[in-house]
Amino acid sequence: MTQHDTARSLLRRAMHAAAAAALMTLGAQVPAQAQDVASKAAVCGACHGQDGNSTLPDYPILAGQSSRYLYLQLKDYKEGRRKNPMMSPMAANLSKQDMWDLANYFSAQKIKPNGFKADGAKVARGKKVADDALCPMCHLGGFSGQNEVPRVAGQHQAYVYKQLMDFKTKERNNYADMNAYIKSIPEEDIEALSHYIANLN
Repeated sequence: MTQHDTARSLLRRAMHAAAAAALMTLGAQVPAQAQDVASKAAVCGACHGQDGNSTLPDYPILAGQSSRYLYLQLKDYKEGRRKNPMMSPMAANLSKQDMWDLANYFSAQKIKPNGFKADGAKVARGKKVADDALCPMCHLGGFSGQNEVPRVAGQHQAYVYKQLMDFKTKERNNYADMNAYIKSIPEEDIEALSHYIANLN
């Protein structure tokens, strides 16, 4: 592990601890039903950014995402259909109203440029992969998403790559169509696809 990786790992742990502490504090001070949306969102902001524009590439950008998609992902975490050591316990005590409040809050935020410097050749290759796999059929042109299909345009490349690989290996299996679509795509094409998606505005 490099010095950069070690520092990044320590930063992640610190952010996780801060988010968990904030969640416990909010829960102790005010009943969930009485919390305003900004207070609920502040807990998420420890990792995802207060406006939903995460600055660490391992954490997804929530700003501008479909509220229905965000709600369904929180619901899947809460009910165990999607698993993550951080998100699963975070979602465990959320009410339906909490989940909709958070989904609507982050959906209303404006997405900002992710700062990723894409590889031009990979972007071109990734576009071909996307067209051949008919990705725009569900994600729409420009990968802007719709309803329960996420907006992935401008998402962090590292996050997109990991999610696609998790679908390929069935580490993530809360959307069977993605498991089916991605299983035959080689890893190098998945990397190119992630460059293309991250490069979109």
